[in-house]
Amino acid sequence: MITLNDVKSAAEKVSSYVHRTPLWKSETLSRRLGTNVYLKMELFQKTGSFKPRGAFNQILASGKDALAKGAVAFSGGNFAQGVAYASLVLGVDTIICMPENTPQNYVDATRGYSATIDFSPDMHTAFSRYNDLAEQGRKALHPFDNQHQMSGAGTVAMEIFEDLPEITDLVISIAGGGLITGNTVAIMGLKPQVRVWGVQTEGAASMKSALDSGKVVSITPTSMAKTLGAPFVAQDALKIAQKYLEDLLIVSDKQAIEAQQLILERMKVLPELAASCTLAAVDTIKDRFGPDDHLVLLMCGGNESVANLVGYTKMI
Repeated sequence: MITLNDVKSAAEKVSSYVHRTPLWKSETLSRRLGTNVYLKMELFQKTGSFKPRGAFNQILASGKDALAKGAVAFSGGNFAQGVAYASLVLGVDTIICMPENTPQNYVDATRGYSATIDFSPDMHTAFSRYNDLAEQGRKALHPFDNQHQMSGAGTVAMEIFEDLPEITDLVISIAGGGLITGNTVAIMGLKPQVRVWGVQTEGAASMKSALDSGKVVSITPTSMAKTLGAPFVAQDALKIAQKYLEDLLIVSDKQAIEAQQLILERMKVLPELAASCTLAAVDTIKDRFGPDDHLVLLMCGGNESVANLVGYTKMI
C-alpha cells in the first residue's frame, strides 16, 4: 500500500512534466448545493486527464535497464494518451495495446503523441497481447493497478490541499481505483478529517460489486462513461474504499449527462462523464453538506467527442 511519502516523492519527480491544474470555485454550484463547491480542473492537464501524472511516475521509477527494450501499456482511453505523451517526452519506445472499438478521438490523440498502437479485437485480447510483449522484455505500464501510477495520481490531492487547506469533502469517480487510492492516501495523510466520496455509474460499478462481495470481482461494463469502464478494481483500491470512503454513490448515465450539460453551460468547460458524474452524485445528497463545508469535485478528464455529445442528447 502506498503512503503519503510515496505521493510526495511522485510530486518531486513529475512536477516538471505536468501542469499544476487550477481549482475553481463555482458560485452557481455553491448555491445549488447550499455549500462551497470547487472544481479541480484536471481536465486541463496535458492530454486532457490526470493519467500523465502516473504515467510519468511509472516510467521515471523504472530505470534505464528496465526500459532497454521499451515499454508496453494497454488502454482504450485516457491512459493511452497519458503514456504516449510521457513516452514521447522521456524518449521511451512504447507500444499501446488497444481494442479495435476504441473511440476514434482517443486513437487519433494517442497517435498524435507518436505512439505505436497495437490493435486487438477486444480488450481481453489486448490485455493478452500486453502480457506477451511484457514477457518479451518490455516494461509493463498498468493504467491503475500499480503503486507508481497511484502515487502519481495522488499528486492531485496535494495541489488541492495546498490551494484549499479548509477542504472538508473530496469527491472522486472510480474506474480501476488508481485515482481514488492515490488521492485518498494523500488527503488523509494531509488532513484526516476530510470526507472522501466515491462515485460510479450504474453500468460501471466495479467498486460497488467488490464492496458488496468483500473481494475484487470482474464485471462487464456497459456505461456510456467509457473511461469508468474498468472490469475490476485494484486490490489496494478496495482496501482503501473499505477503510476510508464516506460513501460510494451510484448514478445513472442520464444523471451524469445532465450534470455534464450543466457544467458546460454554466462553467464553460466540457468534462467527460467520468468527471461530471461527481456533480450528479453530490446533487443527490446535498442535505449532507452545510454552508461551512468546502466540497471539491475532481474533474478527472475532459476527453469527450462531438459525436458523443450529439448522441447524449437522445438520453435527455
